Amino acid sequence: MRIVLHNKMVVEVWSDIMCPFCYIGKRHCEAAMSQFAESSKVGMVWHSYQLDPNYTRSSGQLEGVFQYLAKRKGISLEQSVRMHDRVLQMASDAGLAFKLDRAIVANSFRAHRLIQMAKTKGLGEHAEEHFFKAYFVEGLDLEDPDLLMAIGKSIGLSEVEVRESQENGDYAHLVNQDLREAQNMGIKGVPFFIFNGKHTISGAQPTDVFLDTLKKSFVEWRRIVPVSRLKISKGEI
Repeated sequence: MRIVLHNKMVVEVWSDIMCPFCYIGKRHCEAAMSQFAESSKVGMVWHSYQLDPNYTRSSGQLEGVFQYLAKRKGISLEQSVRMHDRVLQMASDAGLAFKLDRAIVANSFRAHRLIQMAKTKGLGEHAEEHFFKAYFVEGLDLEDPDLLMAIGKSIGLSEVEVRESQENGDYAHLVNQDLREAQNMGIKGVPFFIFNGKHTISGAQPTDVFLDTLKKSFVEWRRIVPVSRLKISKGEI
C-alpha cells in the first residue's frame, strides 16, 4: 500500500545512512527539485534499509570503511582504497566532502530507529541529512548513544523522544517493516526512489534523470489530483 500525502505527489526513498550513493543520490534529487517549478507539491518519504544488517563489531573494535571492504571482498587494503576513488569523485561533483578515511563502520539499526521517530514529527529528512554528515564527513560512530542523542536534539527532538526511539519496540517494528517491504519489492540495493507509486530510480543517477522523472510523474499525478478551481470569498468570521 503506497503512502499518500495531502495534496502532494509522493517520492519514497529507501536508503541506508552508511551508503555513499544514498547521500550522493539525495543531493542529485535535491538539485532536480530546485529546478522543478512544482517542487512545493512534492513530498519526500524516507524508508529504512540496511546494506549489512548482520554487522557486529569483533570484541568492540572500531573498523574503518577501507578495512571493512577489504575484508568483505577479500582484497588488499590498497585495492579497497582505490575502489573508493570513483565514490570520492562522485561525492565531490555533488558538492560533498567525503572523509572516508575517517568513516567508522557501524550497524545502522539504532540510527534508523531514531529516524523513524523523527518521521513522526516531520523531521525524517533532517535526521537523514545529519546522520549522513556524521558518517561520511565527520567520521563519527553511528552506534554511539551520545551521538544519537546529539543528533536527535539538534533536529528538534527532546531527550525523552530520543530515548523512546531506542527503547520503544514500535520504532524497531517500523524499521523492520521497511526492510520487509524492500525485500518484498525485490529491492537489492539503495538508494531506491519510487515516484508517485510508479516510476523508479535505482542508484545515484544524474540530476537530469531525476528531473525528467519528476516532471513525468507529476503530470500523471496532476491528472488524478487536479488543481482546485474553488473561488473563495473572504469576509468577517
